[in-house]
Amino acid sequence: MPYSVLAVTLPFLGEIVALLAGSVLIAYLCHRIRLVPIVGFLLAGVVIGPTALGLVTDQALIDGMAEVGVILLLFTIGVEFSLERLDRIRRLIFFGGGLQVGLTVLMVMLALLVAGAAWPVGVFTGCLVALSSTAIVLKLLDDRNETDTPAGRVALAVLIFQDLAIILMVLLVPMLGGQGGTPLELLLAFGRAVLIIALVLAVARKVLPPVLERIARTQRSELFLPTVVTICFGTAWLTSLAGVSLALGAFLGGLIVSESRYSAYALSEILPLRTLFNAVFFVSVGMLLDLGFLLDNLPLVLGVAGAVLLVKIGLTTATVRAVGYPPHIAVFVGLGLAQIGEFSFVLARAGEEVGLTPAALGDAGVQAFIAVTVLLMAFTPLLLQLGTRIGAWLVRTERFGPAGTAPDTGSAPPLEDHVIIVGYGPAGQRLAQVLKDTGLPFEVVELDPRLADKAEEDGFHAVRGDAGRPHILEHAGIDRAKLLVVVINDEAATLRIVEVAHYLNPTVQIIARTRFLANIERLQQAGADIVVPEELETSVRIFTNVLAAYMIPPDEINRKVAALRSGDYQVFRSQLHEAHMMVLQGLDEEGLHTRAVAVRPGAPVAGKTLAELGLRQRYNLTVLAVRRDGRTIASPSGDFRIQPGDRLVLIGEATQFARCADLFREAPPPAVAG
Repeated sequence: MPYSVLAVTLPFLGEIVALLAGSVLIAYLCHRIRLVPIVGFLLAGVVIGPTALGLVTDQALIDGMAEVGVILLLFTIGVEFSLERLDRIRRLIFFGGGLQVGLTVLMVMLALLVAGAAWPVGVFTGCLVALSSTAIVLKLLDDRNETDTPAGRVALAVLIFQDLAIILMVLLVPMLGGQGGTPLELLLAFGRAVLIIALVLAVARKVLPPVLERIARTQRSELFLPTVVTICFGTAWLTSLAGVSLALGAFLGGLIVSESRYSAYALSEILPLRTLFNAVFFVSVGMLLDLGFLLDNLPLVLGVAGAVLLVKIGLTTATVRAVGYPPHIAVFVGLGLAQIGEFSFVLARAGEEVGLTPAALGDAGVQAFIAVTVLLMAFTPLLLQLGTRIGAWLVRTERFGPAGTAPDTGSAPPLEDHVIIVGYGPAGQRLAQVLKDTGLPFEVVELDPRLADKAEEDGFHAVRGDAGRPHILEHAGIDRAKLLVVVINDEAATLRIVEVAHYLNPTVQIIARTRFLANIERLQQAGADIVVPEELETSVRIFTNVLAAYMIPPDEINRKVAALRSGDYQVFRSQLHEAHMMVLQGLDEEGLHTRAVAVRPGAPVAGKTLAELGLRQRYNLTVLAVRRDGRTIASPSGDFRIQPGDRLVLIGEATQFARCADLFREAPPPAVAG
């Protein structure tokens, strides 16, 4: 009986399994041939869709799941942004975005007028072409850690205006189709939508951050995650009542959450959900492609795709230049936004209801529009890579003259070569004070709201969240950090944090505290360079290891130790442990850019010679010495072969260490891979 009930109530389960299994398989194959996952998911949709294998046919179900994916994506982008930063780029949004959309619609309309189409058809088709894929562009920028770069902010500004323009476009479609509506009614409807958005934002900004803080103080993930999801979908639903797209409403909800001190914690909790539903979105887009039509009309599809690329790349690049950005940013944004967006599908359906089709070609126009859209989406990763290369070439050659200075839309530069302190208990508080007194950069990560409040009261910035989540460590700048110090009392959490941190940045030096001597080996295998057992009462030892890594003079370290002793702190009585870091004689370096990196079994660097690695040529890193079997090999030659267990002393900038991370990275632990 239970099985028959299950079969009746879950008729779509087989299709969901087919969708997920097919997506994983094809995406994995694409990964093996070095294609980005988005392309794999698009191809998976084509293969399992109704025009190929036909494994999935319930398009309504997939569309619903895909919409959830877009909502979650825009919500997380909003959380990573902020209302303050949004205000700083308001000119870019309305002038830059308005110019891009307006020029694209005008250009397409004029081209179709010349071809003999009516002007309403030209405007409608221009609206379809003007929109770009918010989901794909922002996902690729996020994967490349370029969301907060000047180019990423410009792209986001244009995409925000496009999402706002959708409100006006949807209201305009019935008029273009000759089914009623006056310009005055259109303006009133648009004004009403803007008013409702402002009202929702004003109320939510007052109510939601305090609610989120109260829930966060329970330290219960099973309460915090549903609260975040409710804010996400609730704000999207409320704004949708005004005719606003769900995605734009979700972005606004994310902006509200960004006002909370727990924004990073909220983002780390919701990221796994976003990953799953985003995959469904890309699969759903691939399922729309009719392979038979594509093969029968390949010249037409390729010709239209080429025309769209020329129009969008040219106009978007010109728009970004007109706003005042240098050529390399303009070209990158132009290539990145060259595809047609997912919301164009919504607009196309609205047009069909009133008798409008792309270029007035009927069903053939609809199929050509879908084919061109899917193809351009699939090629977006390649276009972004091309934009990066062309932009770098423009900067090097200065062919277009001085690059100039882009408008200030960013924030303070991120920390580099800093210490990340996980835990702000007594040991974390003392370490933070020592680092402050010494003038060394550091960041505090704390899950307990009371301790995070304490850190902020002491004048330190605190990242609130679970350091075992990759996003929280990334928010603290793990890719650019020099040291990570874990001083929490949770043994399982410490092990997970060490595993995740070592994978994210295998060049970071990790110092971890543990309660028992028996845990030392497990933590070292997970990636810790130094494990300090609590049984030996060695908080001072942690301080001195951190200071020694920055090559602070020994006499200054001794003064810090004496100061702690004078405060009735029981110190560890043995010699300072400096096996993880060699202080080289004659090195005119303050220690900020020097790291000792352990070579672990399974890392790609093991077994290679220094000449084969080309650290200096490819990454601008210099090997000062190698520590092997208790002896130091200074200035090794190019034919020196690196072995597991070696410890390399490298000098270079934080960004270069981040670039070479894959050389020292082993397989990801379950905490990261999952």
